[in-house]
Amino acid sequence: MTRSSALAPAQPIPQPPDFRVYFEQGEDRLLWERDRTHFPQQLTPLEEDFVATFVAGGLTHGFAQYAAPLAGARARAFHGYSYSAFEPLDVPPDALAERSRRSEAALEATIGRLEDAWEEEWLPEILEHLAAMEALEPGAVPSTVGLVDVLECYWEHLARLWQIHFEVVFPAYVAVSEFEDLYRDLFGGDQFDAYRLLHGCPTRTFEVGCDLWRLSRIAMRSPEVADVLATEAAADIPAALTAVSGGARVLDELDRHLAAFGHRTATWGLATPSFIEDPSPVLKVLKDYATQPDGASPGHELLRLSRERAIAVGEARERLRGYPAPVVAQFEAMLAAAQVGLLLTEDHGFYIDAYAVSLLRDLLSEMGRRLVADGVLDDADDVLMLTYDDLRVAALDLPGTDPRTLVEQRRATLAAYADVAPPPALGTTPAGPPPDSSLIRMAMKSAGAPEPSSEPGVVTGFAGSAGRVTGVARVVRSLADADALRPGDVLVAETTAPPWTPLFAVAVAVVTDSGGILSHSAVVAREYGLPAVVGARTATTAIPDGALVEVDGDGGTVRVVG
Repeated sequence: MTRSSALAPAQPIPQPPDFRVYFEQGEDRLLWERDRTHFPQQLTPLEEDFVATFVAGGLTHGFAQYAAPLAGARARAFHGYSYSAFEPLDVPPDALAERSRRSEAALEATIGRLEDAWEEEWLPEILEHLAAMEALEPGAVPSTVGLVDVLECYWEHLARLWQIHFEVVFPAYVAVSEFEDLYRDLFGGDQFDAYRLLHGCPTRTFEVGCDLWRLSRIAMRSPEVADVLATEAAADIPAALTAVSGGARVLDELDRHLAAFGHRTATWGLATPSFIEDPSPVLKVLKDYATQPDGASPGHELLRLSRERAIAVGEARERLRGYPAPVVAQFEAMLAAAQVGLLLTEDHGFYIDAYAVSLLRDLLSEMGRRLVADGVLDDADDVLMLTYDDLRVAALDLPGTDPRTLVEQRRATLAAYADVAPPPALGTTPAGPPPDSSLIRMAMKSAGAPEPSSEPGVVTGFAGSAGRVTGVARVVRSLADADALRPGDVLVAETTAPPWTPLFAVAVAVVTDSGGILSHSAVVAREYGLPAVVGARTATTAIPDGALVEVDGDGGTVRVVG
């Protein structure tokens, strides 16, 4: 990634004939990799603006914060598909090596106080930004023009929140990644041994499933409510509960659950409504939980994993007897940091990726309704087809603007490429390997592309969570499709966002097209004790829905057996 690399020349990547792209000046020299883990679907123009401004901006801030041996990050949506690129530092090798040393020192200093940094600095500031956003109350703003001020304020809060996002996740993930490496250096073992010392710690994401399970137990106390859950479609449950004994109590508890956890959406983008707006995905999981025996609760699984963690930690400490004191001290420090780090990989997302983004989604819904009422747009969701600047102009209703034309053109452009297979990479492959950095080593564990299997009926991915199980494959492309998932099925998806987590208590295994051992799908599968194969690339297209499959989470393979 540096100009001095001489191992191999940089190679332009040929563009497929059905996916020609236009690069801004200098962008063709970068390696652009498709982000299927977070954005498997096409992005709207406003979502592209969001990712380019906040995600790429936050990454660049994080690189500077921890002196990473990278100059910055960029993000673009080519024909609607999300791609990102890292900008290399154009410096001599000795300067790059010095930058890497500074980066390791900066990350190590933060990792050493990770819990304090979260409790005393990051979380309080996050909560301040969220409170400030909620206090603006878009629905109480009397005019559409006034909502522009709210949008601009939200944009400022989100810019800082996404800086915090990467201030948190860089040391958090590096702490986990480096502990895994240390464990294997000390004891050997498979790729999952180190993680047995980390799992079984409650996170905010796990708390969602536990609270929904609690609600399912309340619901099952009433035979009438149980019958509604068993017979009604998820969308029809609230209305049906109003007419049965015990239904009012369950609806009250549902409202309480949504008030605490409903500020989330089914994807990482802006196009899907929050669960407060549309609780159908929550009610679908509630229906499934109601069919499960008490012993199947997420809380029971968490307790089991907690006990397993305590045993694994004790065994590791026993094996460390006789090691030099500095080695033991390093192990204990890195274990503590990795346990906090794994927790923060989930908890930061609850507040920033989900809660803050949901607040923006609520504002956009309000702006869309106002603009339709004002005769500026035809549909409230048309705001997503505008950029940030376009939306401000439309809300200000400046003379001579015609957002309807922009919306129509952009919808047509996205539709033209909706059925095209985007290439995994564009631009230019770099000359030589990336700089040596714990940050980059960590990133390599969160993504990748395994070699495809040449054996018919076998899909190859990464080992995400240990275990082997056989079950019926259910290909779920969105939470709206989750109605087909039944207890005991294998969840097959392009990726899983945190709001999908309660489904892990229903499935017996998880298979995803994207991700690595540190991806959200793999981390949560290990917390639920489910076998998982991640980064399988073609799983959702190669595995027939309804097929009987054998998932080998240790070997990273999925075999169609019937």
